[in-house]
Amino acid sequence: MSTLYRTTLAMCCLASILPLAALAADAEKPAAATEATRPEAVRPPLLERSQEDAQALERLVPKAEQETLQAGTDSFLALWKPANDADPKGAVIIVPGAGETADWPRAVGPLRQKFPDVGWHSLSVSLPDLLIDSPQARVEDKPAEVPASQDGQRAPVKDEPADANANVAQATAADPDTAQGTDAEVADQQADPADAERIFARLDAAVAFAQQHNARSIVLIGHGSGGYWAARYLSERQPPQVQKLVMVAAQTPARVEHDLESLAPTLKVPTADIYYATRSADRAAAALRLQASKRQKDSQYRQLSLIAMPGNQAAEQEQLFRRVRGWMSPQG
Repeated sequence: MSTLYRTTLAMCCLASILPLAALAADAEKPAAATEATRPEAVRPPLLERSQEDAQALERLVPKAEQETLQAGTDSFLALWKPANDADPKGAVIIVPGAGETADWPRAVGPLRQKFPDVGWHSLSVSLPDLLIDSPQARVEDKPAEVPASQDGQRAPVKDEPADANANVAQATAADPDTAQGTDAEVADQQADPADAERIFARLDAAVAFAQQHNARSIVLIGHGSGGYWAARYLSERQPPQVQKLVMVAAQTPARVEHDLESLAPTLKVPTADIYYATRSADRAAAALRLQASKRQKDSQYRQLSLIAMPGNQAAEQEQLFRRVRGWMSPQG
């Protein structure tokens, strides 16, 4: 009797559990289907390094000095300080070099801070990341397909010429390394004008902003590779509003269409090329630019040398400011 009772009890328990298990399985199906059909979260595009630097700068510089300028579809940060003078002489537009911000502690920041005290507005701009410096996607080599001959035998491949005449075809076949090099050159040729267009648009916006503040004279001051882009801007755009150019420790970026040696001496505006004579690489590059300027008739290119002071940055920056100011305003 007890055995029959236990069997009956077990069957009743099993019968009560089965519907619950089925209900649980049915409940899991919609959840799994919902999980499978849920769209993946779209990640926002990564900011350029220059944009991250600009955001960090916004937290450090007084809001009154910050201006957001528009260059086409791009908006960018510029730092503005009006002249401390009732009758300003004009405006200096300062162009930082690669990896530098609009308030870089060498040249850029000190010049933008000092010029308002001698009657000049200062506008320091930020430049975009260069496409030409972006890593190029590597093209993976695909194994060459080996064609089969009509009799089923493997046909000779590039490295196995069938006869003496095939040596000519092998010698003229495209080499994978050469093909990759050609792709990189094409990418550089496309990136260079695109970079120039973005930078020129920002400089156009900076010049327009300075004009809005009645700057009767505008001087471009470029530091490092910023000197290159300022010179190229004046060479290609030739904006009539800009009267002078100052390049400080100028450098030509890698893989660009023109170099400073061909650009600076041919500019139609007075140009000061300030370099550090105590740095051998700067001195050698400046010598080439000076030689090129001597081959130009009526060149308005001039060179000024400075002495680097690694142990006294404040004195070095004051020396730079006085040299730039003296060249810009010989009587002031």
